[in-house]
Amino acid sequence: MDGPFTMAASQPDSGTPMAIAEERVAQNHAINEKTSDDSKEEVEDPLESGDGDSMLSRKDSRTDYEPINVGDDEVLHRLATQMSRRESVYSKHSKPGHDDLITTNPALDPSSPQFDLKKYIQNAFQVLDESGVKLKRAGVVFKDVNVRGSGSAWGLQGTVSSMFITVMRPREWLPFGNRNPRHILHDFDGIMKAGELLVVLGRPGSGCSTLLKTICGETAGLELDEKSIIHFNGIEREQMIKEFRGEVVYNQEVDKHFPHLTVGETLEHAAALRMAQNRPSGLSRNELIKHLTQVIMAVYGLSHTYNTKVGNDFVRGVSGGERKRVSIAEMALAGSPVAAWDNSTRGLDSATALSFVKSLRLTANILGSTSAVAIYQASQAIFDLFDKAVVLYEGREIYFGPTNTAKQYFENQGWYCPRRQTTGDFLTSVTNPSERTVREGFENKVPRTAEEFEKYWKESPEYAKLHEEIRKHEEDYPVGNKAQLEDLRKAKNEQQAHHVRPKSPYVVSTIMQVRYNVYRAWRRIVNDKASTLTPLIGNIVMALIIGSVYFGTPNATAGFQSKGAALFFAVLLNALTAIAEINSLYAQRPIVEKHKSYAFYHPWTEALAGMVMDIPLKFAQAVVFNIILYFLAGLRKEAGPFFLFFLIVYISTFVMSAVFRTMAAVTKTVSQAMALAGVLVLAIVVYTGFVVPIPFMHPWFSWIRWINPVFYAFEILVANEFHGVDFTCSQFVPAYADLSGDAFVCSQTGAIAGQRTVNGDTYIAVAYNYSYSHVWRNFGILIAFLIGFMAMYFVAVELNSSTTSTAEVLVFRRGHVPKALQDSKSKDDEKGDAQGAGTTQMADKDTVKNVLPEQKDIFTWRDVVYDIEIKGEPRRLLDHVNGWVRPGTLTALMGTSGAGKTTLLDVLAQRTTMGVITGDMFVNGKPLAAGFQRNTGYVQQQDLHLDTSTVRESLRFSAMLRQPKTVSRKEKYEYVESVIEMLGMEEFAEAVVGVPGEGLNVEQRKLLTIGVELAAKPKLLLFLDEPTSGLDSQSSWAICAFLRKLADSGQAVLCTIHQPSAILFEQFDRLLFLRKGGQTVYFGDIGKHSRVLLDYFEHNGARKFDEDENPAEYMLEVAGDKDHDWHETWKNSQEAKDVLTGIEKIHSETQHLHDNDDGSDASMSGEFAMPFAQQVREVTVRVFQQYWRMPSYIIAKFALSALSGLFIGFSFFNADSSLQGMQIVLYSLFMVSTIFSTIVQQVMPLFVTQRSLYEVRERPSKTYSWKAFLMANIVVEWPYQIFTGVILYACFYYPVVGVQESERQGLVLLMCIALMIYASTFAHLCIVALPDAQTAGSIVTLLFSMSLTFNGVLQSPDALPGFWIFMYRVSPFTYWVGGISLAMLYGREIQCSPAETNIFNPPSGMTCGAYLQPYISGGAPGQLLNADATTQCEYCPLTSANQFLAGVEIFWPDRWRDFGLMWAYIGFDVLGAIWLYWFFRVRKSGKSSGKSKISVGAKVKMIGESVRNRYKTINKVNKGNAEVF
Repeated sequence: MDGPFTMAASQPDSGTPMAIAEERVAQNHAINEKTSDDSKEEVEDPLESGDGDSMLSRKDSRTDYEPINVGDDEVLHRLATQMSRRESVYSKHSKPGHDDLITTNPALDPSSPQFDLKKYIQNAFQVLDESGVKLKRAGVVFKDVNVRGSGSAWGLQGTVSSMFITVMRPREWLPFGNRNPRHILHDFDGIMKAGELLVVLGRPGSGCSTLLKTICGETAGLELDEKSIIHFNGIEREQMIKEFRGEVVYNQEVDKHFPHLTVGETLEHAAALRMAQNRPSGLSRNELIKHLTQVIMAVYGLSHTYNTKVGNDFVRGVSGGERKRVSIAEMALAGSPVAAWDNSTRGLDSATALSFVKSLRLTANILGSTSAVAIYQASQAIFDLFDKAVVLYEGREIYFGPTNTAKQYFENQGWYCPRRQTTGDFLTSVTNPSERTVREGFENKVPRTAEEFEKYWKESPEYAKLHEEIRKHEEDYPVGNKAQLEDLRKAKNEQQAHHVRPKSPYVVSTIMQVRYNVYRAWRRIVNDKASTLTPLIGNIVMALIIGSVYFGTPNATAGFQSKGAALFFAVLLNALTAIAEINSLYAQRPIVEKHKSYAFYHPWTEALAGMVMDIPLKFAQAVVFNIILYFLAGLRKEAGPFFLFFLIVYISTFVMSAVFRTMAAVTKTVSQAMALAGVLVLAIVVYTGFVVPIPFMHPWFSWIRWINPVFYAFEILVANEFHGVDFTCSQFVPAYADLSGDAFVCSQTGAIAGQRTVNGDTYIAVAYNYSYSHVWRNFGILIAFLIGFMAMYFVAVELNSSTTSTAEVLVFRRGHVPKALQDSKSKDDEKGDAQGAGTTQMADKDTVKNVLPEQKDIFTWRDVVYDIEIKGEPRRLLDHVNGWVRPGTLTALMGTSGAGKTTLLDVLAQRTTMGVITGDMFVNGKPLAAGFQRNTGYVQQQDLHLDTSTVRESLRFSAMLRQPKTVSRKEKYEYVESVIEMLGMEEFAEAVVGVPGEGLNVEQRKLLTIGVELAAKPKLLLFLDEPTSGLDSQSSWAICAFLRKLADSGQAVLCTIHQPSAILFEQFDRLLFLRKGGQTVYFGDIGKHSRVLLDYFEHNGARKFDEDENPAEYMLEVAGDKDHDWHETWKNSQEAKDVLTGIEKIHSETQHLHDNDDGSDASMSGEFAMPFAQQVREVTVRVFQQYWRMPSYIIAKFALSALSGLFIGFSFFNADSSLQGMQIVLYSLFMVSTIFSTIVQQVMPLFVTQRSLYEVRERPSKTYSWKAFLMANIVVEWPYQIFTGVILYACFYYPVVGVQESERQGLVLLMCIALMIYASTFAHLCIVALPDAQTAGSIVTLLFSMSLTFNGVLQSPDALPGFWIFMYRVSPFTYWVGGISLAMLYGREIQCSPAETNIFNPPSGMTCGAYLQPYISGGAPGQLLNADATTQCEYCPLTSANQFLAGVEIFWPDRWRDFGLMWAYIGFDVLGAIWLYWFFRVRKSGKSSGKSKISVGAKVKMIGESVRNRYKTINKVNKGNAEVF
């Protein structure tokens, strides 16, 4: 026998899954080829043998190989041909044996009619076996597994006030107190042998995920009891996880791939990193990688996607089902013998889910892998593919054994399985007290609680049989047997490349890992050209702007300040572009974590690959930016200084990239990383040495410069520019015509009396304390920083590459936690989980009937056609569809993928905005009234709600704005309580909607979505789009059962449903079935046991229906028959004619009925139910409530202003009266204004969240006006921005200038408040028309950078080129800096420091006063400090700050004008935001009068995918408050 994880393919055991798979593959191929009578005889299918043994048939069906897509067999045939030819070339170099067989046996020649795929696969495995390539296989045994976790079943919603009083409640945040661990899993036992599939069944909260994680070693946040035993063919769990990571893999439900890589590139990367060193003779590594990838792609139906991007929610790529198969193929290429899949079919239709499980079955059969799968809504076809099942009930195991005996076990226990219910649904239903049914005579015998079920299981013969199976397995593979471990280690070492540590879990060497990761990084760059070119173009634009600002700077002392500013911008902008890498690293972290768990590569090799690929990218960016800026700004035009400048800027970019990457690597969340980066950026800017020169740095913060890489780079650039150059003096003191001797001096720091030039080295030594001798020392320090931070980055990435998961909890407002949940807090098992395994107990039919208004109106539609244009080509989405919905009926709308189900629903609900719709729609035979949309409810597939509102508040909001104004608030609230009771939501009515994981679960969200529409009291019809999508079978059953009660109580319901189970399908009365192109296949009654529907298809040529089948699946199969045009059959049928007759009959019968809108309420004829003032009130209250309940967002504002203000205040502390002190005050204002951008970036994502909810759900429902939406969202920011401005004022103003007179203090305060309000309105101006915060962020950065550049601080207006002076005039920061600098500086007397004083000698025999008297009396701005001296005259260039302010056109009378202009800008932003929203998102295009030339596909994509996916993403971002800084 080979090692426990190996399989020799040369002589497979006829009973092994491998042998069965090979036989079935050969059978299928032979069936397709139909080559001879012998082959036909060989492939006789036992499923059709008629032996009556259903169990055997089901066993055979599990091993059947069926291509997922048509043509996959041909692809495999082609690949086999290529491989055969390739091997034949090398056969002469190989030993005789299998290679000779390839060339001589026609059964192994793919071009021969006698080709046998079974023998080819056997031979391929023999080639691998003889080459030393072993396929690892594993069995898993677990005994007495007990798992505990910490945490409560519920949480409290935070508010702004609670954040401040938390310190008074230490028990809520201290790590001790009443926090007993919860007992999640109780005494679990089980065994999975190699090649087996295990299905894990249980309701949400029963512990399915915990079981899978425990098996695979993903126990972060969990506690496994010491007595628990888990081993893999005798190898203990700890040893397995440590040394053989990648052999046991846990896969979450979300597919994690690089979206811009193609499927082929993704899978070839996986194949390359797990490719064994000992390959078949003559085959190169690359050839085998490509061949193996193509074979795997063909097996999993992905051959057609080789060059298609994988994609994600925002990047167009393969479909969701194909992306799931990419995950499976990747895991297959990883060669992991044990895999766990956690709810991987959520959101997939049943056909795709079946393909997924078939793929797992195929992997198990071919590779002998073992998989455990937690799955929802498993059809019978899916369930039959599994070998074993485990059923969980509130954290307890109540069954583990073969799937073919599971149903009988529970029936023997006393439970009844309804007709046509799938086995999977039946097994799960026994854990639901409201769904399970006791067999007659067993009422007092069946177990009821989880403990009783567990006791019954442990006393059963099946439990004893399980332990006997475990005992026998452990006899074959004793626990702790070193031989098993050594066999596995030997098999692994044989596959490993040279120079790989023997105990390393990786297959290829680190050099190979880096190589493959570098290639992958290159492909990501090539495939994502937009992301690659955007920063390049941005750099060009910024370089042109900054360079042009300093264009024409004189090469004289007058240009010193401008040269310094240009160099400051050069190094700073290049360095700070790296901050964007934080988000990209967090985006790829889950993928890297997954690949680490697969043992593909060390995470640090991916980090190194990213840095390597940055070299050419950053070089290109540096070239375009530095060349443009350097020469436009008029910097030193010499080769040596230019290349040194380029080198330093380029290296500093890498240093800062390493710094920000390290920030991302050492943190756990993006919000933490951005917070660190925000503080870092502030420190870098202030302590570079330009804003605050070294002599003026305060000792408490001056040390920061030593750890600031940009400080060293800036010194090099300044020294490089000024070294060895004597600059012509631009202004002398005194400015006499005849200057001689040392009786004059240049009015510039560092000047020497009597010299007409200023030496650059002297200037930088005096002004900055810089020296050219430090250049190469600083370069060495930069290299040391680069190496040090890269090392920290690599270590952090390697060690911090795993995340912990937390349990789902309900969140309540403080004081509103239900008593039942508070009492359950002390319980130690998972049944205390508020997410509940329990399905909601809904009201009975009588309660529903009493709540709903009486309905008599009938909605009909006739010959509905919907045409659109996509890329100029006409396309018909609906083709003459007819039908009706009566009160009291539940009508299902079904069809194949792309049939137009949701499109028809949108058309009928009047929710389409583009395209051409023809046909008729009536209510009681009359055209639709203006209030039709408000008389209907539309339950969307995506559950979009405001995450800070409670369930009750969400329902009240809908009732208040969608019920007419004639209904009082009290009556509306009473109706809401009735809806809560009707939906059975009493227990969580005060629960906050929250985000996934901290809020309502999937079923509760769906109930709320339905409740919001019912609260609107629809008088006509309720539309539902895929109400069971993403739900488990019990939740789906509960939803459909509730819809049935609604219909029985008189409500008219039209519901799209993808592929219901037989039990769900029986709930519907009528069916409208469409096929691709919106063509009708059937409309009519379903009938008891679906007989009316089935008879129609059978009578028109369909195959006979098997009574054990699911009617829905049968119908989809029949309608998909390409040999039968069922649409033509329908058009020519009597049933179709009866539909038209029925519509006319309905019209004649209902014409005597009054319109639904009886005219008693004038508002019913308007667009909205409530007047505009009431809309504004309700929306504003809700938004204010939302902000109050987002303490992390509000506290982030306050913390940002407080910490930034204090840092700036004490960095520029107590600015003195010198020239530099005056400059420091201005630079402090410059630094304060930089906070503006961060505030704007905080506001925008929150607005997108609100807008997504409004545009996707509330605007189409005519809940309230877009004007009310905008007004509320703009105004809500103002109170918090005012407080933020007050904090900023107090923290920065007083440390810088101290206490001034009241008017000045008041002006600075008002200016700070105006800046903060302007920031919020500017954010709304930028975001209202744009799709997402990322796009708007780029525009904000550009506009803000320009406003900041042209505000007069870094370049005075008289120094600006003429074509930029308009930017100085329109920049709001010009007036903000002007107004606030007047308050802080006007009237200040200047006292020059020694370095700023101009010192020269008067002519012999003259005093300084006499010598300078003509100069000063002639209007010189400065002052003479020692008039009586005869030597060393001391002249200060300025007397008062007013002179400097006047030079930049800032005058005292303008201070309140500037404040008023700030409010003018605020008003412009508000009006501009309103206009932009109307123009881009409300205004109907003039071209669309009747017809639309715009692609509806683009619109549907935006609303149906981008908006709802963005809504999910932003919810997640808001949860962590990623925009702290």
